[in-house]
This record gives sequence, C-alpha cells and structure tokens, in this order.
Amino acid sequence: MSDNYSAFVNSVVGARLARSLGLPRPSTLRRHEPGAALIPGPVLVGGHGAAPVAAIVRGLLATEGVEVVDEVGDGGVGGVVVDVTEVAIPQDLESARALLSPALRVLGPGGRVIVVGRPPLEGGSEGPLDPARVAARRAVEGLVRSIGKELRGGGTANLVHVARGADGALGATLRFLLSGRSAYVSGQVLTVGAAGSGGARREPEPAPSGPVSHRLACGDRPLAGKVAVVTGAARGIGAAIAAVLARDGASVVCVDLESAGEALSTVATDVGGVPLAVDVTAVDAGAQIVARCAELGGLDVVVHNAGITRDRLLVNTDAQRWAQVIDVNLESVLRMNGALLGAQGLRDGGRVVLVSSTSGIAGNRGQANYAASKAGVIGVVQALARDHALIERGITVNAVAPGFIETEMTARIPLLMREVGRRINSLAQGGLPVDVAEAVAYFAQPASGAVTGNVLRVCGQSQLGA
Repeated sequence: MSDNYSAFVNSVVGARLARSLGLPRPSTLRRHEPGAALIPGPVLVGGHGAAPVAAIVRGLLATEGVEVVDEVGDGGVGGVVVDVTEVAIPQDLESARALLSPALRVLGPGGRVIVVGRPPLEGGSEGPLDPARVAARRAVEGLVRSIGKELRGGGTANLVHVARGADGALGATLRFLLSGRSAYVSGQVLTVGAAGSGGARREPEPAPSGPVSHRLACGDRPLAGKVAVVTGAARGIGAAIAAVLARDGASVVCVDLESAGEALSTVATDVGGVPLAVDVTAVDAGAQIVARCAELGGLDVVVHNAGITRDRLLVNTDAQRWAQVIDVNLESVLRMNGALLGAQGLRDGGRVVLVSSTSGIAGNRGQANYAASKAGVIGVVQALARDHALIERGITVNAVAPGFIETEMTARIPLLMREVGRRINSLAQGGLPVDVAEAVAYFAQPASGAVTGNVLRVCGQSQLGA
C-alpha cells in the first residue's frame, strides 16, 4: 500500500510546501540490503566508568569492518553506543549526556543510538535494592525514549538491558539494532540474559576468523539448515516472515487455511518452502505441523502469526464474534504448543516467536476481543520464557508487537484514521511487513540464545502504548 503523503512531501514541490506549512516529512528509512555494511559511517563508542561493554562493542564492530571513534569529529557518525552498565547514582548519567549531546548533532541519516545498561532490579537477591542505583538505571529508559522522539532523518534509539554475565551474548542484539533490519524499531527496551527471562541458557556466538567469515556465520544465512514454521503465511506479515526466514537460510513450512490455497502455494514457491493447508484451530493442527516437519528433518523455529480481527465496540460484540478471535489468535496457540513443544516437536535450541500487537499492550477502541487475545499472547511468552524445562533445552520464547503496518488490513481503514495511524509515531510513517519479519528473524537466529521473554514493539515508537 502506497503512502501518497510521504511521496508528496519528499518531492521537490512538496518539500517546499511542507517546510512553509510546518508539515511532517517522513524520512526514507534505512532498511537491510544484502551485502550492505552493518552501518554507514563510523560509530562513536563510550560510556561511564570502566564501561566493560564498550570494549566488547569495539571488538564486534572491528569484525564487521566498522570504524570506531572515541570522540565526535568533523565528518559525523553513523551511530552511537553508550555503556552505562556501571551507573550507580543519578549523577552518573552526566556521562551519557556528555557523550550523546554533541554526537546527536552530527548523527547521519538512518543513524542508530544504542544505550546498554543493567536491568534496574538486578542484584537484589542478597539484600534490599539500592534505591539510588535502581533510580539511575530506570532513568536511562526515559532518556532513550526521549532521544527516539528527538531524532530526525529516520534515526532510531533503543535500550539494551544486559544481565551480569551475559555481556558476551550481546552480539546478535547489537547487530540487529545497528543494522537496517531494525528500521522501524525505536524507543524500545530489549533484555539480554537471565535477569529478565528466568535464566535462559546462553549459546555462544559462532567464533569468527575474520570479518567475512563472521558475517557469513552471524549475518547472511544464520538459519541455514534450520526448519521453520510460519502460520498465517499466505499474505501480509506472514508472507514477509516466510520470505525473510528463507532469505536467512531456513526451510520454511508455510501454514494457512485451505481456502487460501492459491496464495499459500505462491508464497511457498517464492521462498522455496513447503505449503501446508491446516486450520490452526483444528484439534490436531499442531500434530499435523510436527508430522510435516519430521519429513524435512525436524523443527527449529515456530512463528505463531495466524490471526483475525472482528472489530466492533464491546457493547455490540456477540459471543460468536468474541469466541472466533480468542480461538484463532490465542487458544489455537496454546493447543498447538502441546505438540510443537512436545518430545517430537521443537528441537533443543529451538525458537518460538509469537506475533502480538500494540493493541494488546495499550488496548484499542473497537478491538476489545483482538486486544484481549494479543495481550494473552504476551502472557504466553511470559509463562513459557520461565518454563525451566524449555530453559534447560535452550528454547527461547519472544514476541513482536507490530504497530501500524502497511497491509491489506490497514488499507481498509478509513482514510483519515489511516493517516493518523501512520503519523502518530516518531518516524511519522507506517511500517512495512518486512520490518516485522526482520524482528522475527532476529529472535529466530541461533545467536539470540540469551534473548528470551521479550516483547518487541515494531511500531516506529508509536504514541499508542508505552
């Protein structure tokens, strides 16, 4: 679906008119392109105190061939990474301000700001939490979210909470946030390591022998040899997820209704995958999926994407309309997981990614059933990420929560409401299905073994929700 407003205000005539009227001008976002550098331009790296994570970041960027600088020069920077893991009192945050303030002035188009800190409530097991330390760590979130709303030129700002002992597992998350894969992710918080996830087992990242081999291991085809299942794969976000997982090397089983047969076959053919016509609400849907994956050698990635809407104010919602949405969007996930997470289902080290929604976080008028189902999906993530049996098997569970994404569904929204949905975020535009797919692929890759229990909003830092 085209965004005619963005196209107009970025034209020669439209840009002049937009400037004179003070209209927003959405920037062209820097999205992933095969073979492209991780990030254009040098990256400024610094932090507070000893800044132990900063040293790890410098090493990571060196393997990617990215120039690292310690101070702002005349040429500007493509990104900034700030290590505040040693912040102990609110006054320590001055180090972050002193580093960021001049850097933001020279941040290039599509720039990335990443702040790395410790989870605010970490470290309280041996006694009472230190209020000053918790306050300082929590203050960082307000700082990062505000930066995201100040950036221009398609820039993004995000916060990574890394648990003590998990610093070495940051690579996958830093690559995702620095790259074009995170184009529509801003103002968000990701947790790496046990503190926010119930103790997920971490898997070491592939050891590099140089920039090229490292990129092949961690970037170009990280899902090579893996079998992935995507439900609701016939169109929209599901089709994009199937395409991106296939691009990253996975063999994809594309699941959708029999009535979507032609579209499903087209998607499966396009991604070199396998179509599987299954109603996810069927009692044996999970078993059918497991059986098909067994023919391909096993199951490594499950993406629960299938979903429907039956929008209506709650006072006008009957039992059938309510039940349909809850059954497809939530109860089917619980039923299928019985087989998908069983002994014959997901292999050790597997990945489960669920598609929630910003409506499930903030609610939405006329979507009580949909919002309830998508909030329930978040509950599934919170429960399974703390399941010790899954943790021992190295299985991670995360969710993405899309905001306004340009799909056939949003194209049916009345024009005025559609324009509002597009503009009420820091990037002043709707996202694309590929933006959601890139976030799913980040959670799905082997190098994300320390990332579990997260709900990542892919919404351009929408005003809807936190």
